[in-house]
Amino acid sequence: MPVSQNLSRRERQIMEIIYELGEASAKDVQARLPNAPGYSAIRATMNKLEDKAFLSHREQDLKYIYFPTIEHDQARSTALQRLLKTFFSGSAKQAMSTLLDLSLDEVSDKELKEMQAMINKARKQRQDK
Repeated sequence: MPVSQNLSRRERQIMEIIYELGEASAKDVQARLPNAPGYSAIRATMNKLEDKAFLSHREQDLKYIYFPTIEHDQARSTALQRLLKTFFSGSAKQAMSTLLDLSLDEVSDKELKEMQAMINKARKQRQDK
């Protein structure tokens, strides 16, 4: 797993595209990036991501095909931990409150019940320790 490093906005965009596609060439990424820089800049950024151990590559038909080195769920968890620490002082309660405030009209009763079930499960797991 890569050392927890902050990714630039462009690096995050590239990682999102690669997670969405599963694997991608620099041209594939360039075609999906908003306000895409030149091909060389994308290759350089993808090489940086490889140096940081977020990506690896294989050769196919004279081009590099890049793929993530960690599972999307693991990357999502790391990003969320960083977000909690940076914007919510590590408080899941503050983050949940903000999330619900932002999307209250879009959260269904079913989703609220599922969240309550997750909270109950977490409470039970903590008590069982």
